Amino acid sequence: MTRNLLGSRLVTVGDGSLAGVTGIDTAAERRPAEAGLSAAAVDAIWGGVEGLYRSGAYPAVSFCLRRRGAIVLNRSIGYARGGGPGEPRSAGARLAEPDTPICLFSASKAITAILVHKLAEEGGVDLDARVSHYLPEFTGGGKDRTTIAQVLSHRGGFPMFNVEGTDSGPETLLDWDRCIRLICEAPAEKGGKRLAYHAITGGFILAEVIQRVTGMSFRDYLDTRLRKPLGMRYFTYGLDRRSRGRVAHNYVAGQPVRFPISVLAKKALSADFAEVVDVSNRDYFMDAVVPAGNLYSTAEELSRFYQMMLDGGMYEGRQILAPETIRRAIKPAQRLRFDHTLKIPMRYSEGLMLGVNPFGLYGPMTGAAYGHLGFMNILGWADPSRDLSASLLVTGKAILGGHLLALGQLLSTISWQCRG
Repeated sequence: MTRNLLGSRLVTVGDGSLAGVTGIDTAAERRPAEAGLSAAAVDAIWGGVEGLYRSGAYPAVSFCLRRRGAIVLNRSIGYARGGGPGEPRSAGARLAEPDTPICLFSASKAITAILVHKLAEEGGVDLDARVSHYLPEFTGGGKDRTTIAQVLSHRGGFPMFNVEGTDSGPETLLDWDRCIRLICEAPAEKGGKRLAYHAITGGFILAEVIQRVTGMSFRDYLDTRLRKPLGMRYFTYGLDRRSRGRVAHNYVAGQPVRFPISVLAKKALSADFAEVVDVSNRDYFMDAVVPAGNLYSTAEELSRFYQMMLDGGMYEGRQILAPETIRRAIKPAQRLRFDHTLKIPMRYSEGLMLGVNPFGLYGPMTGAAYGHLGFMNILGWADPSRDLSASLLVTGKAILGGHLLALGQLLSTISWQCRG
């Protein structure tokens, strides 16, 4: 039976091979015609999501798609806990639901970046000014000339820092003050010289600038500028204890991560692949604020955020961001270039990952799209050319495997079915 959500009440209807593990938010979903789509198009897109789940890499999948501002899909498949690879299905296994909070990992960077743009809109910072103007200690290794805009676009010159040899290993990433000190003191190349994804480091520096300038905590700034104005239940860094009984558990999945990919992953993540997954399920990770990697959200909330951007900063009649703020935030910072951290060609704005033609992160012919990728294969994006905002949240952390083909097929289906 498919689990349909009517408000907070569950009812059962229909049948199908995945029906017993599927949750549908019937209160939110609109008729396809209201979004300019056919029922067959929506069915095809959902079939792509089901195909992704059938790949076996993701114990839980949550997906939300808005088109022309209308939610046409807000659904989940699988288990939030107790359904991981090699994990026996016990009586305590818990099904995922559309409103299950999931960690966005690096997809959090988009929200951090937009908060910096919001501070610039308010006159608190100049994006073209040096970071050292706001953080005087940000001078190690020649970083004193690096600008905020360069950090936002992953050209800051300090893509990673080494936490090996510390007593706490990857847990160091949860110690805010220590991370700021390590980043500020570490050697760096001249900002703007080389494109290299700043997996952890950039987020801390950008959030620290917000705190220094505003005198507010980073969470409070998010609450007042985005979370509360957008009416979010979650959508914050870390997770309060009363919500942890609902959070989705993360799992190592897919084919084993071996050399040389294991080395590249460790450099990018500042920790071993499996360690990152393990730490993400710990209470201390949910207690912490990691600006580049631990915002918790539902798929609908992330889609709502991108819909607000797509609507020129408006949400329910309120101007959340100025249109000119969004224009700068999504403007390409450079052409398609080789990313020396991710080892693939990438195109960034000042804070967002941009689509590419003929095929990029968001599918075929999505050069106008913008959003962000999260560890692994979490996606949130808006595509102005198709008038859509979408989010795909998954709990399996897999680098290699058949899920990549299924992901490509899903993104292609979305792109083709929503064109025109």
